[in-house]
Amino acid sequence: MLILTCPAQLQRLEGALRRSLPLTLPVYGAVMNINRGNPAGLEVVVDAWPEFGAVLARRRGEVAMGTPSWVLVGNTSSVFYRDVGAYRALLETPGCLRWDSAFHIIGDGKGSGVLGLDPEVRVGSLTPAHVDLLNKTWRHGGNARSRQYLEELLRLFPNLCLRDGAGQPLSWALTDPFGAGTHGYTLPAHRRSGYMWTVMVLAARRAQARGFPAFG
Repeated sequence: MLILTCPAQLQRLEGALRRSLPLTLPVYGAVMNINRGNPAGLEVVVDAWPEFGAVLARRRGEVAMGTPSWVLVGNTSSVFYRDVGAYRALLETPGCLRWDSAFHIIGDGKGSGVLGLDPEVRVGSLTPAHVDLLNKTWRHGGNARSRQYLEELLRLFPNLCLRDGAGQPLSWALTDPFGAGTHGYTLPAHRRSGYMWTVMVLAARRAQARGFPAFG
């Protein structure tokens, strides 16, 4: 098992993962974030370099005070492998994953136009001031840990929302540390208006304009 820390190695890995899209999406999004400041504190391990058979993006180091709460909500890693034997060997390598606590591992559609919107609906972004709304509407929310997790997503990663004439959010989607669209929600009173589809299309366009893939 090798931990890739050299910027040149990580850039080379990003290019290799790009050539295998869409199979590499979750780990590719993580590597892109690492190469652009690493706001989530991730790191990458491979079974071998440069000819790797498996690559895994995981949290860096041990859980400690100040650890981002998205780590504490779910000990999540993303993986891509070309060879299942290499993948199995990587996971079984001491120190690759913490087996004493719960964890989970996660592995293009055609373009479409944006639906016509009500003239009063505006495209914007959520801010940490909206965290209580998100925590209340998320099915896994409603507690202090989920609130901290959502606040960190709002602060560290892009998001997009539609607002009404008074500036109140109607529909939104966030981005997680692996570059995936997540936590999409439309207020019940405004459903069946095409808002979520519009949010998804606009968010995908923005992500692709910045060189990121669009996936959820």
